[in-house]
Amino acid sequence: MANTKSAAKRARQIQRRALRNRQVLSRIRTLSKRAGNAKTQTGDITALISAIDKAAKRGIIHRNAAVRRKARLARVGATAAK
Repeated sequence: MANTKSAAKRARQIQRRALRNRQVLSRIRTLSKRAGNAKTQTGDITALISAIDKAAKRGIIHRNAAVRRKARLARVGATAAK
């Protein structure tokens, strides 16, 4: 339990942000599964890249983690196109 009003407010803020972060990460995982299917659409990949970029911009995932995920996605997409 928070001892001060400011600590109580901070706890509420952390709770809201954690919920938002969880939603964004869940969306990225869902889009990753869709993009990983054999009959993947380019729209799915585009949506996933956009979601990754937005998450990195907001600090939900690290910038380098976003770059790594997109690189892996591009590498898989290139081998699937062959």
